[in-house]
Amino acid sequence: MKRLTKAEEEIMQLFWEHGASTVSGLIKLMTEPKPPHSTISSIVRILEKKGFVDHKAYGRTYDYFPVIEKDDYSKFKLGNLVSGYFDGSMNQLVSFLVKENDLSVKDLSEIIDQLQND
Repeated sequence: MKRLTKAEEEIMQLFWEHGASTVSGLIKLMTEPKPPHSTISSIVRILEKKGFVDHKAYGRTYDYFPVIEKDDYSKFKLGNLVSGYFDGSMNQLVSFLVKENDLSVKDLSEIIDQLQND
Protein backbone atom coordinates (compact mmCIF):
# COMPACT_ATOMS: atom_id res chain seq x y z
CA MET A 1 0.00 0.00 0.00
CA LYS A 2 1.25 3.48 -0.79
CA ARG A 3 1.46 6.36 1.65
CA LEU A 4 -0.92 9.27 1.06
CA THR A 5 -0.23 12.98 1.30
CA LYS A 6 -2.25 15.10 3.71
CA ALA A 7 -4.45 16.38 0.87
CA GLU A 8 -5.02 12.84 -0.42
CA GLU A 9 -5.95 11.64 3.07
CA GLU A 10 -8.46 14.48 3.42
CA ILE A 11 -10.17 13.42 0.19
CA MET A 12 -10.14 9.77 1.27
CA GLN A 13 -11.77 10.74 4.58
CA LEU A 14 -14.64 12.23 2.58
CA PHE A 15 -15.00 9.04 0.56
CA TRP A 16 -14.90 6.89 3.72
CA GLU A 17 -17.47 9.07 5.49
CA HIS A 18 -19.84 9.70 2.58
CA GLY A 19 -19.21 6.94 0.03
CA ALA A 20 -19.11 7.35 -3.75
CA SER A 21 -19.07 10.86 -5.16
CA THR A 22 -18.27 13.03 -8.12
CA VAL A 23 -15.52 15.64 -7.86
CA SER A 24 -18.21 18.33 -7.60
CA GLY A 25 -19.89 16.35 -4.84
CA LEU A 26 -16.63 16.19 -2.88
CA ILE A 27 -16.17 19.94 -3.20
CA LYS A 28 -19.68 20.52 -1.82
CA LEU A 29 -18.71 18.53 1.28
CA MET A 30 -15.65 20.70 1.93
CA THR A 31 -15.51 23.77 4.13
CA GLU A 32 -14.82 27.28 2.88
CA PRO A 33 -12.70 28.35 1.16
CA LYS A 34 -13.49 25.63 -1.37
CA PRO A 35 -10.57 24.48 -3.50
CA PRO A 36 -10.71 24.70 -7.30
CA HIS A 37 -12.38 21.82 -9.17
CA SER A 38 -9.12 21.15 -11.04
CA THR A 39 -7.21 20.66 -7.79
CA ILE A 40 -9.64 18.09 -6.40
CA SER A 41 -9.91 16.39 -9.78
CA SER A 42 -6.11 16.02 -9.88
CA ILE A 43 -5.99 14.59 -6.35
CA VAL A 44 -8.76 12.10 -7.14
CA ARG A 45 -6.92 10.96 -10.29
CA ILE A 46 -3.75 10.47 -8.21
CA LEU A 47 -5.76 8.43 -5.70
CA GLU A 48 -7.02 6.32 -8.58
CA LYS A 49 -3.46 5.74 -9.86
CA LYS A 50 -2.42 4.73 -6.32
CA GLY A 51 -5.28 2.22 -6.21
CA PHE A 52 -7.34 3.90 -3.50
CA VAL A 53 -10.36 4.80 -5.61
CA ASP A 54 -11.96 3.63 -8.83
CA HIS A 55 -14.73 5.11 -10.93
CA LYS A 56 -17.82 4.40 -12.95
CA ALA A 57 -18.42 6.59 -15.97
CA TYR A 58 -21.86 7.91 -16.81
CA GLY A 59 -21.23 9.74 -20.06
CA ARG A 60 -18.81 12.53 -19.16
CA THR A 61 -19.55 12.24 -15.44
CA TYR A 62 -17.28 10.10 -13.29
CA ASP A 63 -18.56 8.69 -10.02
CA TYR A 64 -15.59 7.79 -7.82
CA PHE A 65 -15.71 5.29 -4.98
CA PRO A 66 -13.16 3.99 -2.45
CA VAL A 67 -11.61 0.56 -3.01
CA ILE A 68 -9.36 0.66 0.07
CA GLU A 69 -11.19 0.41 3.40
CA LYS A 70 -10.44 2.94 6.12
CA ASP A 71 -9.51 0.15 8.57
CA ASP A 72 -6.96 -1.25 6.12
CA TYR A 73 -5.30 2.14 5.67
CA SER A 74 -5.42 2.76 9.43
CA LYS A 75 -3.55 -0.52 10.04
CA PHE A 76 -0.98 0.46 7.41
CA LYS A 77 -0.46 3.91 8.95
CA LEU A 78 -0.27 2.51 12.49
CA GLY A 79 2.28 -0.07 11.35
CA ASN A 80 4.42 2.71 9.87
CA LEU A 81 4.11 4.74 13.07
CA VAL A 82 5.10 1.81 15.26
CA SER A 83 8.06 0.81 13.09
CA GLY A 84 9.23 4.40 12.58
CA TYR A 85 8.92 5.74 16.12
CA PHE A 86 8.63 2.78 18.49
CA ASP A 87 11.16 0.27 17.10
CA GLY A 88 8.33 -1.93 15.88
CA SER A 89 7.06 -2.46 19.42
CA MET A 90 3.34 -2.11 20.13
CA ASN A 91 4.21 -2.32 23.83
CA GLN A 92 6.30 0.85 23.50
CA LEU A 93 3.45 2.58 21.66
CA VAL A 94 0.90 1.63 24.32
CA SER A 95 3.29 2.61 27.11
CA PHE A 96 3.83 5.98 25.42
CA LEU A 97 0.08 6.55 25.04
CA VAL A 98 -0.60 5.60 28.66
CA LYS A 99 2.06 8.02 29.93
CA GLU A 100 1.13 10.87 27.59
CA ASN A 101 -2.59 10.59 28.28
CA ASP A 102 -2.16 9.92 32.01
CA LEU A 103 -4.48 6.90 31.95
CA SER A 104 -5.54 5.44 35.26
CA VAL A 105 -5.61 1.75 36.14
CA LYS A 106 -9.41 1.95 35.83
CA ASP A 107 -9.08 3.37 32.29
CA LEU A 108 -6.67 0.58 31.33
CA SER A 109 -9.01 -2.05 32.81
CA GLU A 110 -11.89 -0.70 30.73
CA ILE A 111 -9.73 -0.84 27.60
CA ILE A 112 -8.73 -4.42 28.35
CA ASP A 113 -12.38 -5.36 28.92
CA GLN A 114 -13.36 -3.82 25.59
CA LEU A 115 -10.57 -5.70 23.78
CA GLN A 116 -11.59 -8.99 25.36
CA ASN A 117 -15.23 -8.48 24.37
CA ASP A 118 -14.45 -7.69 20.71
